[in-house]
Amino acid sequence: MRRMKFPKRYVIVLLLFISTCVCYIERVGFSIAYTVAADAAGVNQSTKGLILSTFYYGYAVSQVPGGWVSQWIGGRRVLLLSFILWSLICASVPLDPNRVEILVLARLLVGVAQGFIFPSIHNVLGQWVPPHERSRSVSLTTSGMYLGAAAGMLILPSLVKFRGSQSIFLAEAALGAMWSLLWFKYASDPPHLDHLKATAPSFGESLLPITKFKEIKGGLQKVKVENGRSSVLAVKIPWKRIVLSLPVWAIVVNNFTFHYALYVLMNWLPTYFEQGLQLSLQDMGSSKMFPYLNMFIFSNIGGVVADYLITRRILSVTRTRKLLNTIGFVVSALALMALPMFRTSNGAVFCSSVCLGFLALGRAGFAVNHLDVAPKYAGIVMGVSNTAGTLAGIVGVGLTGRILEAAKTAHMDLSSPESWKPVFYIPGYLCLFSSFIFLVFSTGERIFD
Repeated sequence: MRRMKFPKRYVIVLLLFISTCVCYIERVGFSIAYTVAADAAGVNQSTKGLILSTFYYGYAVSQVPGGWVSQWIGGRRVLLLSFILWSLICASVPLDPNRVEILVLARLLVGVAQGFIFPSIHNVLGQWVPPHERSRSVSLTTSGMYLGAAAGMLILPSLVKFRGSQSIFLAEAALGAMWSLLWFKYASDPPHLDHLKATAPSFGESLLPITKFKEIKGGLQKVKVENGRSSVLAVKIPWKRIVLSLPVWAIVVNNFTFHYALYVLMNWLPTYFEQGLQLSLQDMGSSKMFPYLNMFIFSNIGGVVADYLITRRILSVTRTRKLLNTIGFVVSALALMALPMFRTSNGAVFCSSVCLGFLALGRAGFAVNHLDVAPKYAGIVMGVSNTAGTLAGIVGVGLTGRILEAAKTAHMDLSSPESWKPVFYIPGYLCLFSSFIFLVFSTGERIFD
């Protein structure tokens, strides 16, 4: 009996899914471990905001360089080096809330290392994944973030309770090392035929007769075909067109808002549960993981629905992206504004689950759009876009700390919903604004060849 050959691109996508899962276990893990250690040491909210947001400074700096380096030497190599670097840092840094300088430096370096990851992932996906699989491949890959966050919220509080905060750093370093070994063993650059399929036009586009692309040393080179002969030309990245493109800016704005809401909830939900609702994370059981588990589910639903609508030609690529992005962001906005009204654990978990779930659904709109408009430069466009998303982490996480500290200065109790309304209303309004921008300016057509 002949065995069915398993496509190599499925292995690549699965490993990329695991990579985002591990990365977000690290991010949630630090938030949980540091919150417990900082509260025990009496660290104020502003200092907590500074430490929690430091990661994003390093993350912002390395996004565009990450896209450029991935384009130059290949995302496969960059991913491996990034994982090795941040894993070594986690294994060697002590978690002491009183040693602020060491924690700031460590989080900055981890941010720099992880900033190369998502541009590299999009570079790899742009080389391996054909147009009819883009939505579900990107959705599955990025849904690892949410499964990782869910697993972190479920398991890591107990690990802190029984083994101490430092144990989280060691566990994260071990996970990073194991993934690095898997990637080194099983990942490769795509064969020429698979690469041509991945960079083929989307539905409704016409083929360019004289231009092909091939993979050389992990990067791309353009091959001009004339009279049966080919000559190799260097790929020139259209930086000016990328920066001035309104569809790219639509992606950038929505990436900023998505990550503003995500990072605020990821970094401050533990504090909201502990101080806003007077609940212990250890006593909440599995319910605290539901918001992130919901993101995992809705992210993959969005990818499958998008590919179904596009491949069955029910909607164009442009209308599909706009539809899912609008639904995701508008529902999330409503859930964010309702969140401080819920004063029970079940209500808060339900509301945050709806918010994060529909945000993840919206990724089938803006997040996949990198590969629609610029499949050959997906790593570059992702680097530009994710820089904005990272700035959202710096602004949102730090601003939230200042808002809560100002509430305490004004003698407002953090258990009062009034103290938390600005925290959740700001990303709610941003979601409404961003959905409008994407609805007006985005496109599903290729604009960079």
